[in-house]
Amino acid sequence: MDRQQKKFMYSEKRSSAKMMSKISSLYVLPLMVLVGNISFVVSLIDPDHDWIIDDYEYSNEYDDLEATTAIPTEDTDYFNWPYDYSTEEDPCSSNPCKNGGDCVVNGASFKCTCPEPFSGTRCQKVKNKCIKNVCGRGECLITKTEPFYQCVCKHPYTGPGCIKAIPACRPNPCQNGGVCSRHRRRSKFTCDCPVGFSGKFCEIGPQDCYVGDGDKYRGNVSKTVNQHVCLHWNSHLLLQENYNAFMEDAEKYGIGEHKFCRNPDDDSQPWCFIKANSNKVKWEYCEVTQCSSSEALVPKETLTLSPPVVDVFNTCGKPDTSRRVQRIYGGFKTTPGKHPWQASLQTTLPLTDYMPKGHFCGGTLIHSCWVLTAGHCVEIRAKYLQVVLGEQDLLKKEFHEQRFDVEKIIKYHNYHEKNDIPYNDIALVKLKPVDGHCAQETNYVKTACLPDSPFPVGTECHISGWGETEIGEGSRQLLDAKVKLVSHSQCNSRRSYDSLVDDSMFCARNVKKPGTDTCQGDSGGPLTCEKDGTFYLSGIVSWGDGCGKKYKPGVYTEVTKYLDWIKATIQGNSGPRL
Repeated sequence: MDRQQKKFMYSEKRSSAKMMSKISSLYVLPLMVLVGNISFVVSLIDPDHDWIIDDYEYSNEYDDLEATTAIPTEDTDYFNWPYDYSTEEDPCSSNPCKNGGDCVVNGASFKCTCPEPFSGTRCQKVKNKCIKNVCGRGECLITKTEPFYQCVCKHPYTGPGCIKAIPACRPNPCQNGGVCSRHRRRSKFTCDCPVGFSGKFCEIGPQDCYVGDGDKYRGNVSKTVNQHVCLHWNSHLLLQENYNAFMEDAEKYGIGEHKFCRNPDDDSQPWCFIKANSNKVKWEYCEVTQCSSSEALVPKETLTLSPPVVDVFNTCGKPDTSRRVQRIYGGFKTTPGKHPWQASLQTTLPLTDYMPKGHFCGGTLIHSCWVLTAGHCVEIRAKYLQVVLGEQDLLKKEFHEQRFDVEKIIKYHNYHEKNDIPYNDIALVKLKPVDGHCAQETNYVKTACLPDSPFPVGTECHISGWGETEIGEGSRQLLDAKVKLVSHSQCNSRRSYDSLVDDSMFCARNVKKPGTDTCQGDSGGPLTCEKDGTFYLSGIVSWGDGCGKKYKPGVYTEVTKYLDWIKATIQGNSGPRL
């Protein structure tokens, strides 16, 4: 049966779950698009002379007016300023551009600006850079980095065009102690493998086998039952196939820039594509054995695929560069790995009718065993709390997430509330190690850096989260948005918070489109600012008077005020030195 007829891509099913945090009395940033009606506009206009309107973008992922329009009541004052009201649907709101394409509104339609090597009206195609590049005795592969193609030569050929042959056995190409024997022809050789190893280069170990139908197989076999060599999954010959290195969630299925057998479609066993006549391809099952009951798939040498794990966090504040794509901040879910320090605080069971099981606050990973969050988020016993890292979709169990129980919760000693406002709103959550370690660095899990000093007023920064708050439901997908830091004088002006914001807090908001403002952060989640390509945790989402009010920016805990406490707490609780 033809592979494209036979294979089906993906299915999703998860039931929706409501999530709500504890403190209903706190005014914490809700995920809500506040769209008003002109009939609610008051005629009295008295703008504060301290307030300066900036012009930049900041908006929500899902601009669903029917689902998110606030209905005014006697207790609602969301609509007390004039602004342009429009019900026109944003053509970019559904994020139509694939593969990191940048959506730009073009009249009533949109245009996708595609990163290389992608093209098409929705960036759904991959440019074949191999058409004009010949690889001789090798295979031309498409890559995501310049020059967007690569010649992989068959041993012993080398050079840019894979034309020149080097001595087949110098250096020894055989792995795992294999002995190379040259044939009479210079390009021919044989690897004599030790007992238990096989493959052209002795690369297949004795435990390289698959369990069940092989959907989790991550071994090194790259030959079919008919002794054909597999094509690389990023071969230019596979660009028209449903299964290749550029498919959605390729890493989840173990597919990448390699030629090892995989089973991404629930077939009966691992398989791969091979080159047939001319430039046509077909697929065949692979010559890989099924594990016996006592064996497990532990190849001695296996390709490291996402999530690649290292023992320690070598750097902070550096998202995976391949995922740092430009996106319009308005109507889009984030790219996985774009905010790798984002943490989801989740309850392990329903605590009250108003706090069901699941996500309720955000946090930021600052150390392999420590997450920084808001103090008002952790009015909960540690045994009922879990922290999930690498999360993108709250309703899916994702291959890149890391889940931890909590060993202890440490709130700042002078945390308190006054008139429903949290002061010194900061806490540290220590993760309970799993198999001897806490968080492990991957493309999807990294730490944010701690800044040495506050960022200046006017700096554009980033917030992220699922928009879960005490007064509204959020998104299942991780959201992000840009905000701009606001001066204390503006934040404490009469029309804003009237001197309620102390020096342990700061304000940030968008003031371009009052009334359609969006608060996309979670309580306890990060506000990060970028400097020289590195992201620093400047603030913690703390509180605010509603969302979308023209003179009511979001209020954040100023992290730099607590640097000594953070470092001393971690060091004093058996944590390695920062």
